[in-house]
Amino acid sequence: MTPVEVRIEKRPPSGPGEPVRRRGPWHLRANALVVAWLGLTVTAALTGEALPAPRWLLVHVLLLGAVTTAILIWSEHFTVVLLRARTPDPRLGLTRLGLLNAATVAVLYGVSAGPVAVAVGGAAVIVAVVLWHAATLVRLARGALPGRFGHVVAWYVCAAGALAAGGVLGGLLAAQAGPGVPHERMHAAHAQVNLLGWVGLTVLGTLFTLWPTVLRTRLSERTRGASSAGLRLAVPGLALLTGGLLADLRWVAAAGLAAYAAGTAAALVPLAEAVRSRRPHTGAAWTMGAAVVWFEIALVIDVVIVVTRPTGEVAGALEPLLPLVLAGFVAQVLLGSLLHLLPAVLGGGPARFKENAALLERGWVVRLAAFNLGTPLLALPVPRPLAVLGWALVLASGSAFVVLAALTLLRAATAATPATAPGTGKRRGVPALAGVAAGCLLTAAAVVVAVDGGSGPATTVVATGARTVEVTLSGMRVRPAVIEAAPGTVLTLRVTNADAQRHDLRLATGERTPTLAAGQKATLTLKPLGEAVDGWCTVAGHRAAGMTVRIIPSSVPVVSPEAGQATGTAGPGAHGEHGGAGNGMGDGTPLLDLAAPMSPGWRPYDAALGPAPGGGEHAVEIRVDDRVVREVAPGVRQRVWTFDGTVPGPVLRGRVGDVFTVTFVNGGSMGHGIDFHAGATAPDGPMRTIQPGERLTYRFRAGFAGAWLYHCSTMPMSQHIANGMYGAVIIDPPDLARVDREYLLVSGELYLGEPGSEAQVVKLREGRPDGWMFNGTAAGYDHAPLEAKAGERVRIWAVAAGPNSGTALHVVGAPFDTLYEEGSYRLRAGDPGGAQVLDLAPAQGGFAELVFPEPGTYPVVDHLMRNAEAGAHGLFRVSAS
Repeated sequence: MTPVEVRIEKRPPSGPGEPVRRRGPWHLRANALVVAWLGLTVTAALTGEALPAPRWLLVHVLLLGAVTTAILIWSEHFTVVLLRARTPDPRLGLTRLGLLNAATVAVLYGVSAGPVAVAVGGAAVIVAVVLWHAATLVRLARGALPGRFGHVVAWYVCAAGALAAGGVLGGLLAAQAGPGVPHERMHAAHAQVNLLGWVGLTVLGTLFTLWPTVLRTRLSERTRGASSAGLRLAVPGLALLTGGLLADLRWVAAAGLAAYAAGTAAALVPLAEAVRSRRPHTGAAWTMGAAVVWFEIALVIDVVIVVTRPTGEVAGALEPLLPLVLAGFVAQVLLGSLLHLLPAVLGGGPARFKENAALLERGWVVRLAAFNLGTPLLALPVPRPLAVLGWALVLASGSAFVVLAALTLLRAATAATPATAPGTGKRRGVPALAGVAAGCLLTAAAVVVAVDGGSGPATTVVATGARTVEVTLSGMRVRPAVIEAAPGTVLTLRVTNADAQRHDLRLATGERTPTLAAGQKATLTLKPLGEAVDGWCTVAGHRAAGMTVRIIPSSVPVVSPEAGQATGTAGPGAHGEHGGAGNGMGDGTPLLDLAAPMSPGWRPYDAALGPAPGGGEHAVEIRVDDRVVREVAPGVRQRVWTFDGTVPGPVLRGRVGDVFTVTFVNGGSMGHGIDFHAGATAPDGPMRTIQPGERLTYRFRAGFAGAWLYHCSTMPMSQHIANGMYGAVIIDPPDLARVDREYLLVSGELYLGEPGSEAQVVKLREGRPDGWMFNGTAAGYDHAPLEAKAGERVRIWAVAAGPNSGTALHVVGAPFDTLYEEGSYRLRAGDPGGAQVLDLAPAQGGFAELVFPEPGTYPVVDHLMRNAEAGAHGLFRVSAS
């Protein structure tokens, strides 16, 4: 057989009477995108820690930007050339590339800095574009004459399917969502299906024809059989690998990866035969050959990791392997392919082809050696100077290629540069080794500066003391979220990752921990504290989710201990750059550190309910006190407006038909009123506002059963309710069964700051609470868990006080078997169904019943996760019966 040709000039017209569409200009524009993304990859590596989520950005600029763009370009090109298919309209190809690159920018921005929705939308567009691309390849294959290269298209289509799966997983990871699959397992599946599927399958399919072309040798007779066998093993193996990782079935995942590896070995058989026929002799051949070797090394290590590690640890164990895959395999196979293909598709005749090829391969021996010496230094646990050297070697080689490729594209674009200098007969161009060596030195210097930092002289702060702070990373939070110390203090942060996910901590002053697996620790020692310092987790999406910390000199106050209002601003970093509940609202209010200890002497609101008292009439007195200072979150005290000094106010309980006579006394500093939802009466008199020192009598008959809200009736009611003036009335249904324990949880919003202040009112109007509470304290029952015993029947009454949000009450690990909402049963014990949440709109009430199956700790949360993560969270501590 003759060697495979890939030059489009040798193809006949696409059809009778149809002119040949010249692809040179199309490839010029399209491949300029690839070279631009490669340049951005080098820039991202040089910029390093100055970027948000630097490691994630570097990986995805290369894979989503450069590699995915190149795959769309070259898989279509090979399909057209090898099948002699009709040349598609280049405008459609450029449209796909435009959409892909816009979506890639959206993903990069959305995950690293912007709203998560931008990243999720970008991921959806990428999946759609790649599936459109696959459909185009299938259409081209069906419209072409039968040929011996049709098997290549199947690899491309399967690779597109892998990208679709990986893109969906990536979107779920960006949104911090997933159907019950832990983050680490989803991360591992996302990485494997994208690298081995989208990149690996595409590369293997392409090498069947590209490799013998680069070597200028004959196509092996075994190619078609090897392609069929390889695809039949690799694709099902990849599916098993991905599914096994997601389902936590380690041996299924291992079997799938073994099948994929076997498919890879089968596919490489004809490539090995080609090498035996003729050894590599060009820069393109040696670079691509080195890429395949690194791929096989990485694949063997991958198999060992998947076989020996639990699925939840695979993602972490794979991190050291990334440089071998990304630099050794992915980057080199892309660079080697472009070395060979760019001169072929840019056109200009044989003379221009040779000029472009010579320009691209200037100093390729030096570049190849540098790249492959640097790659293992990035993967191995070597001392920092050797790691810096590894970055210098890899990036110097990559930078040199970017420069040479840009010059090649520029030459093709102008098509006017003479091959020799007029009157000299000497060839123009970049000096071979001198230019490359100079580029290597300059790039190495830039890398050293980028990695080690090059900031100018800073203001000297004299050390006045030292202090050690224990810092915990868990639940998408850094705890404590605010650290206050005297100016000049030398802080030592002992950082522990107490989460199942991997996290790190980076400070704006440059100190950072390595990425920590579950249970791992690291220590950071800061310079003497002179000004506020921001810190965050650099894992993609974690900073946006609220994993931030702020270190503040004690001269920068945060919250007044008496009034709770902001008395100074700590800057935007104290609140999380993206705002959001529980992360501060940009008005000087601090982050809530829900894991911090409660202050000495704090007592939780007593959530336990006793039975309804006997008798049909109940006389109560409720007194306003709007000068109470309470702890509304761990370590955060502020003034609240109360009924009888508590938030919520006292509980009234009775039966249907009972009469309540309430003596309402305003002992506060302003006008207040009261409104009982449980009674039917004209509001004009009993709900009127009374002034300080006044009292009124409010009499109502409880005509209906339910869990009812009462609250201050003075306008603006939203402010009075938001600052604590609410409570519950429990009227038992006539058939209410006896249970072992009863509790009441009244949900409410938390707005930090002086009640009625402008800053607080703005947050209230815009619906931006600083947190959510059960019974007046954010995360209070985390610190004082509710008690129960296994096997006991527990009834949880709930009322949503708002003022603007309801609640979706959920107990983790214990479904409800009884549900009563707004006066009627939705579910009773003995029914075949169960319930997950008691879902209440603002001002609604009801109860749920459950039986705890075994001893343990059961979280009770508002399943509006934003609310739960910002304080609407507590614990049931269940002991043995």
